[in-house]
Amino acid sequence: MPSRSNGLAAEMKAVRTLALVGAAAAGKTSLAEALLYKAGAIGACGSIERGSTVSDHDPLERRMQHSLNASVMHLTHGGTRIHFIDTPGGPDFLGQSLPALEAVETVAVVINAATGIEPMAVRMMAYAASRHLTRMIIVNKIDAQGVSLAGLLADIQATFGRECLPLNLPDGVNRQVIDCFFNRFGRSDFGPVEASHRALVEQVVEVDAAFVDRYLEEGDVDPSELHAPLEQALREGHLIPVCFVSSRSGAGVAELLDVIVKLLPDPTEANPPSFIVGEGAEAMPMEAKPDPTLHVLAHVFKVTIDPFFGKMGIFRVHQGTVTRDSQLYIGDGRKPFKVGHLFMLQGKDHVEVSHAAPGDIVAVAKVDEIHFDAVLHDAEEDSHVHLAPLAFPVPVYGLAVEPKRHGDEQRAWEILGKLAAEDPCLRIEHVAATNETVLYGLGELHLRIVLERLREVYRFEVQTRPPRIAYRETVTAPAEGHHRHKKQSGGAGQFAEVFLRIEPLARGAGFEFADEVRGGTIPGQFIPAVEKGVREVLACGAIAGYPVVDVRVVVYDGKHHSVDSKDIAFATAGRKAFMAAIREARPAVLEPIVQIEIAVPELSVGDVTSDLSLRRGMVTGTSSGLGAGTVAIGGQVPEAEMANYQSRLNAMTSGQGRYTIALSHYEAVPPAVQQTLMGQYRVREDD
Repeated sequence: MPSRSNGLAAEMKAVRTLALVGAAAAGKTSLAEALLYKAGAIGACGSIERGSTVSDHDPLERRMQHSLNASVMHLTHGGTRIHFIDTPGGPDFLGQSLPALEAVETVAVVINAATGIEPMAVRMMAYAASRHLTRMIIVNKIDAQGVSLAGLLADIQATFGRECLPLNLPDGVNRQVIDCFFNRFGRSDFGPVEASHRALVEQVVEVDAAFVDRYLEEGDVDPSELHAPLEQALREGHLIPVCFVSSRSGAGVAELLDVIVKLLPDPTEANPPSFIVGEGAEAMPMEAKPDPTLHVLAHVFKVTIDPFFGKMGIFRVHQGTVTRDSQLYIGDGRKPFKVGHLFMLQGKDHVEVSHAAPGDIVAVAKVDEIHFDAVLHDAEEDSHVHLAPLAFPVPVYGLAVEPKRHGDEQRAWEILGKLAAEDPCLRIEHVAATNETVLYGLGELHLRIVLERLREVYRFEVQTRPPRIAYRETVTAPAEGHHRHKKQSGGAGQFAEVFLRIEPLARGAGFEFADEVRGGTIPGQFIPAVEKGVREVLACGAIAGYPVVDVRVVVYDGKHHSVDSKDIAFATAGRKAFMAAIREARPAVLEPIVQIEIAVPELSVGDVTSDLSLRRGMVTGTSSGLGAGTVAIGGQVPEAEMANYQSRLNAMTSGQGRYTIALSHYEAVPPAVQQTLMGQYRVREDD
């Protein structure tokens, strides 16, 4: 009788995992429906227009008729369990698409035959290559009117390399497909199959010298003998298979299922995931072995939080076996949680299972401590194991948010925190300089969907506005200030007189205060009051209402009255003396300058650099970007010029440009801008 461990090992070999990625409208969701239907997992294909697909089950997705979240599904074909993830195609939703790469052996880049290769396909192909994942290309909608599939295949090879070779070819005027890996003879819409068959076999045998010799001697090799070199070619990116399908008509869908089962790697055949032990420079690589008998290592690649059902962690098992009633630790947490229920997901439906072996994608619910990117384990020595981080795009599009109802600030922070826990590309920050809560995302659509979810799921209303620019004020020359404060109102009066001088400090030096009073003209107990008055101006500004920085204040003389001098009098005198000095010290308004990195297609470089110059920016350099045909432009630009920059960049790059920013330094604004800011401040003061 076979042992349980042997049974689990055999079960693990009969698992495939892949992520469907690519541009919006490539047909990923409809392809997922076609695969589920062809495998008998559903009784009929759902419709995006009717909102009845398995993967787009969120009400917002149904209304927008676009995927907004990564959705996990599974099916069984030929005795093999296939886990696959349908991902959104919009660049604003990379926080949902990229984590799916951590859960699979194969990344299937779906290309719409009617629209051709789009930027998202190029981007996802580059991400998959950087993680050493098996890549394949699925050309969908082959029955669209007026498409040139031969021309598209040539474009694919020109963009992604000559290693992109078709495993099957369209036939019957794109109404079906014919295999060209196992099948040497026959015809297709591209002509004889033999040339494509030979190209595939030659590409595969190149990785194994023994097969090269056989091929040269015999003129062909039985493809059924090429499993090992094929998996090696896939692991090394030496072969990127191309398959043709139509999710609408079903052409090529059954053949695609056969390709997944017969040719794509199982968990034991793919490149191991990039686990590391430790932090920073001391981190060391660690190999997770797809062995169901070892201790557990699993990675949480997606978290969902439902107001009614609580938090759910969706994870991929890389090592060991997770069972119901397992005790698992979360990262370096010292308290384990008990796996009460274990689910495989079918869109919104939860299918309870008894165990999960390496390769399986499952979920646990109602575990409050679970979080995105956590490593789940059952051995104490694995408490410092984590997966090498993904290079997520930095969220730079910001909106200041505040609750519509006064007093709801804490609840707003809690709900926004839940939304950020589900999306690694959503960031919440309290900006002390402007006293605002700012929500940062990847673009206008990204934040619009977040705010829709806030309103529809959590029934919470907020007001939004563009974030304020954190301007500063400073002085550029030495000056002196004096103020005599005298107030008599029938009773005890107020008296104080302060003389001070100010001088500029180096940019970023902050503030210095010095007491050089001699002879007791200002008694020592009143010096802190003078400093308090000065600091009031530092906080509120003197010419435009922004904090004052990089200035040294020296109090050197004054007068006092034995009866009428009080702290409040010296604070008032210090404040007004400081403001008088600033007005004589050639004051300037400073603006934040950000370091910007922009990734654009080569053809757009001129437009983007010219636009930066018009925005008072400066280009500091260019280099090769992520993916073929892209350029990374480095530069510096005032933050005030970055409002709605993504929209402008989209217009210049046909939606292909992305950027990141980080604060670099502060510089004086141009005189015209300073006059405008000072004028606005005077208007506010009058009001």
